[in-house]
Amino acid sequence: MADTMQFDLVSPERRLASMQVTAVQIPGADGDMTAMPDHAPTLTTLRPGVLRVEGPEGATEYVVTGGFAEISPDGVSVLAERAVPKGEMTQEHLDEMMEEAKTMYSTAKANFVNEPGPVDDAAKLLSDMVAMGDEIGLSSKQPSL
Repeated sequence: MADTMQFDLVSPERRLASMQVTAVQIPGADGDMTAMPDHAPTLTTLRPGVLRVEGPEGATEYVVTGGFAEISPDGVSVLAERAVPKGEMTQEHLDEMMEEAKTMYSTAKANFVNEPGPVDDAAKLLSDMVAMGDEIGLSSKQPSL
C-alpha cells in the first residue's frame, strides 16, 4: 500500500493544486467521502462545500461549488466549477456565489412551474451554499425560498 497519492484540483480559471497527499475529503453530492491511496475507482459529483487535503506537509482546504471528482487507486482529480483556497475566500466571493444560486433558483421556479425536479435541485444548491457559508464562517444572508 502506498503512503501517498497524486491530487490535482483544477477550475476553469486555473490549476489550484497538484501534489502528493495522504487523504482527500470530498463534499460529494451524495455525502462527504474520504479518498486515500488504493481507493476503489469512483466518480462523484460535488456539492458546494469545503474540500480538505491532507498531506505530508499538513492540511489544505479549498472551497468548491460543483464539478466532479475522479478517484483511482493512484490519485484524485477534481474538476471544480469554481474553487478558491479557503484562506482566499472573502465575503465578496460568497455573495457572488449566493447571487448566482439565487438566480438559478428564480429561473427554475419561473421556467418549471409544475416540474418539481429542477426547482428542487436549484433549492438544494441554494441550501448547500448557505451551509457552506456557515461552515467557513461567512454570512450567507440566508435567502427566503
